[in-house]
Amino acid sequence: MSLMIPTYYDPKLSIRQTELAIKFVKDNFEKLLAQELNLTRVSAPLFVFPQSGLNDNLSGIERPVSFEIKDISNQEVEIIHSLAKWKRLALKRYGFLKNEGLYTDMNAIRRDEELDNLHSIYVDQWDWERIIPKESRNLETLYYTVRKIYKVFKKIEALVKEAHPVLKSYLPDEIKFITSQELEDLYPGLSPKERENEICKKYGAVFLSQIGRNLKSGQPHDGRAPDYDDWALNGDILFYYPILNQAFEVSSMGVRVDENSLLEQINEKKCFDRLELDYHKAVLNKKLPYTIGGGLGQSRICMFLLNKAHIGEVQASVWDDEMIELCEKSNIQIL
Repeated sequence: MSLMIPTYYDPKLSIRQTELAIKFVKDNFEKLLAQELNLTRVSAPLFVFPQSGLNDNLSGIERPVSFEIKDISNQEVEIIHSLAKWKRLALKRYGFLKNEGLYTDMNAIRRDEELDNLHSIYVDQWDWERIIPKESRNLETLYYTVRKIYKVFKKIEALVKEAHPVLKSYLPDEIKFITSQELEDLYPGLSPKERENEICKKYGAVFLSQIGRNLKSGQPHDGRAPDYDDWALNGDILFYYPILNQAFEVSSMGVRVDENSLLEQINEKKCFDRLELDYHKAVLNKKLPYTIGGGLGQSRICMFLLNKAHIGEVQASVWDDEMIELCEKSNIQIL
């Protein structure tokens, strides 16, 4: 357990006010995102068959929660980590066209998360995915999409401030773009998380791109599974959060792998068994559309906009007794 207690923390909204504000944020953010990216809401699965290859392997070490289904020949299914791969398949199955996309409410259990102010075993995201032409698989498309998403953040921040003047706004007018190698070059003596803290303190909002491949130091900035994002065309949206005095990730996104980058990244990670899975065969055989997509943390966004110190103030999850006791003593109102 790791818990940061802000000095003199004073939540501006009561629990009931917070619950109403959470709905306000989610209703409006979802609508603005769909308008900005031309997305249609769809239903999504909570669990998938392992052999489908559709579950998100995250950094490759997290264990999915699994269980057997009595009425399907006792087959085992996995609760999803995210829908990074499922969305791409859905775009094809549902007949979406170029420059159209979908979004969905994604709920997941990540049993191996280390619990702290920002991390819970319960994850809720808006997962979104959009079809792009193959020739648009480039940084220009990625950065253009990031700017459109940041525009949504600025709009929802203004709406929340109007509804609750007591809350503080933190986002600058523009978002800064920097690659993970440029960031390492800038702060070579710091750890990846320390680098994120420094660059976010400087600019307020940052898109940190090209995450997954080893840097000059011999280590990647952060782990990424090799089979959904193209490591040359992905990144995280990070904000500086004064309440916790640190970088605050709200989204991971990217242009998805094509047949070439999938093989290259699978080879780099030496996980060739994945190439036998249905999803990966479909990518290699060019049977899926080329897409860009990502996830936007619903509880993270609510926490940031509502000036909360702990993610448990905006979602109902489970925490150990020590954390609950410390939060109660520090005026942190865990749901």
